[in-house]
Amino acid sequence: MSVEQTIREKLAGAFAPTRLEVINESHLHAGHRDAPGTGESHFRVVIVSPQFAGKSRLERHRLVNATLAGELAGKVHALALKTYAPGEAGA
Repeated sequence: MSVEQTIREKLAGAFAPTRLEVINESHLHAGHRDAPGTGESHFRVVIVSPQFAGKSRLERHRLVNATLAGELAGKVHALALKTYAPGEAGA
């Protein structure tokens, strides 16, 4: 299974999002210092979940990072997050 698919499945299972975008941006970092060159190292995630209601941006990011701890400790070099509760601007 690809890293992108693993991220998608873990986030869907943990947060039951109403919107989930997992965008592989690894090609934008090809040849950069510390980029592993795997084609699956840099991701952007947009996630909207009721579980984020009442939580700060930091708390939301910590929840996502904990869910993806295995990937962040290994294959994923960079993860950009936009986390929203339903009804928030950007959701």
